[in-house]
Amino acid sequence: MILELGAAYSFDITYRALVMGILNRTPDSFFDGGQYFDFDGFLEKADGLVRDGADFLDVGGVKAGPGPEVSTEEELERVVPAIAALRSRFDLPISVDTWNPVVLRESLSAGASVGNDISGFAHPDYLPICAEFDASVVATHIRLGPRIPDPEPVYENLQVEVRAFLQGRAQAALAAGIPHQRIMVDDGMDLGKTEPQSLELLRSSEHLASLGYATFLSASNKRFLGALLGTEVTDRRQASHAAHALGIAKGCRVLRAHDVVGARRTADILAALLQAHSEDPDSSDQSALRAS
Repeated sequence: MILELGAAYSFDITYRALVMGILNRTPDSFFDGGQYFDFDGFLEKADGLVRDGADFLDVGGVKAGPGPEVSTEEELERVVPAIAALRSRFDLPISVDTWNPVVLRESLSAGASVGNDISGFAHPDYLPICAEFDASVVATHIRLGPRIPDPEPVYENLQVEVRAFLQGRAQAALAAGIPHQRIMVDDGMDLGKTEPQSLELLRSSEHLASLGYATFLSASNKRFLGALLGTEVTDRRQASHAAHALGIAKGCRVLRAHDVVGARRTADILAALLQAHSEDPDSSDQSALRAS
């Protein structure tokens, strides 16, 4: 299976999962709390992620959860110069984590090639802009919307509803002119899900992968891992590695990661194991361990 991150970057993800390094341009991110909000600190962090083996970088200027309002102008100031700086420093794909079509357009103009939208393409202009710039997209499931509290979400059938939503979002991207190989799907763990619901989605990742699009995994340091182990956000690294390993084995091929070194090593080990399993003539279940 081939995944394209914009027109210039192509990856074989049959066995090897890509690692997306997270770069927050927010003063209130859930993980680093704005530790890299300073621009020099941001660039130093980016240098480290690339050295650690990131396949591409994700820049976001507004956190997903509730918080102080961030205007379009403020988000533009946080994100666009950062993307331009990254584009001048690295020959890697750059993703912009935004649901705002104004910020999307300016970010793609500055050198980003992926639109990562946790709203599930809620704005009608989002997909046409991505198609205009030959950008790739991440379709994410969310029950209500970004920044909206959703502490007690209820689903009749969680897996079926999430899968149907993402299939519809992927079909909308196709209809907008975005090729199949530039579409990723993300079940949005902890976005409008309780901790047990997020864990259920991780355990059933093969159902999302069966849609046939590159399956995106956003489990790194998430709340549901902390609830499972009783650990704070600063003590979920090993849990994140375990989630990545399980996700890859079940078909996930893009890891959105804070710890790029750990994610890269996990992905490389699993790639070797999956390929060896596929090439084993005695293996009776080869197809389940390949990307769809």
